[in-house]
Amino acid sequence: MTVALGDAARKLQRTPVGSFVHASSLPGSTAASSSALKRARERGELVRVAKGVYWKGKRTRYGMALPPATDIAFEVLGTRGVGPTGFSAARWFGLTTQIPPKPALAVTGKSPKGLPVIVTYRANLQRASLTPAEIAALELLRGDWETTVDDGWPALSRALAVAITGRRLRWAKLVKAATGERSSALRSNMKRLSEDLTASGILA
Repeated sequence: MTVALGDAARKLQRTPVGSFVHASSLPGSTAASSSALKRARERGELVRVAKGVYWKGKRTRYGMALPPATDIAFEVLGTRGVGPTGFSAARWFGLTTQIPPKPALAVTGKSPKGLPVIVTYRANLQRASLTPAEIAALELLRGDWETTVDDGWPALSRALAVAITGRRLRWAKLVKAATGERSSALRSNMKRLSEDLTASGILA
C-alpha cells in the first residue's frame, strides 16, 4: 500500500502545472490514489473541478487559477460530438461581442451533472464524430444565428466559408450530420449556405 501511495504521489508531483489530473489515471489502488489526491488538495496543489477530475494550476497569493469553464467541460466530455451553442457558438467564430453569463455546450451523449456550463442534449448520432467547431456551426445553422450573430447572415456565411476553406470545418461531415436533424430551419439554412458557397466558388 505504501509503495502504491508513493507511486501516485510521485505521478502528481511530476504532472506539469496547467494540467488536468484524472483519478483513474493514477497508479496503485483506488484507496492509494484517493489518499494522494486528498493530500495534494490539502497542500493546495490540486483543485477538484469535476467528479474524478482535478486541476493542477498555478498558485497565486489569491489561490489557484482555474481553467476556463469550457476547458473543464471538454476535459470531462471529450471533444467529439460536443461543441458550443447559443452565444457561445457565435463567439467561437468571432461573430458576437456578447458574453453569455455561463458558457453553453450541445452534446450528443449523456453528460454528468455538476459541470460549470449549460448543457443541451441533441439526439442526433450523426453528430458523434464532429469537432467542437462543427457542432458550433450546426447550432448556429439551426437558427441560433438570428439572435446571436451581431451582423446577421452575411457575417455567418463569410465566417463559415473561411472555416471551410481553412479546413476547420468539413462540409461533407456537416451535410451528413444535417440528415439526422429534425430542425427545418437547419435544412433551410444549409441550403442557403450551400448556395453562398457555390456562388463564391468554394463548392463545385
